Amino acid sequence: MVVAGLVLAGVAALIHGYIFYLESVVWTAPRTRAVFGIRSEQDAFTTRALAFNQGFYNLFLAVAVVAGIVVVAAGATAVGATLVFTGAGTMVAASLVLVVSRPAMLRAALVQGLPPLLGVVALAVGLTG
Repeated sequence: MVVAGLVLAGVAALIHGYIFYLESVVWTAPRTRAVFGIRSEQDAFTTRALAFNQGFYNLFLAVAVVAGIVVVAAGATAVGATLVFTGAGTMVAASLVLVVSRPAMLRAALVQGLPPLLGVVALAVGLTG
């Protein structure tokens, strides 16, 4: 279960890396605007600085999870698991904030929140079992 938890957390890190790309690199592109429900190019340009910053939050969460996976693989399970739990747990919390603040974004919240949730649960079961 530990390996399954780390794999799922790794998938979550990849998803959040992609979210970083969308928010911080290609925010004003038509396809990105469609993904986030930004109707006009002007709105995208107006919110670009906010999205840029938010994208880096997603990147930092992904980095924490990847660092945790590497540290677990190196044998420091407690430290690595703490990093994974912190990064992935924050991803789950952010997905809950998304769905509470914008219920229409349920699908996006599930995409960003389900893999880290499953990863946290599997890792916890694996470490305690």
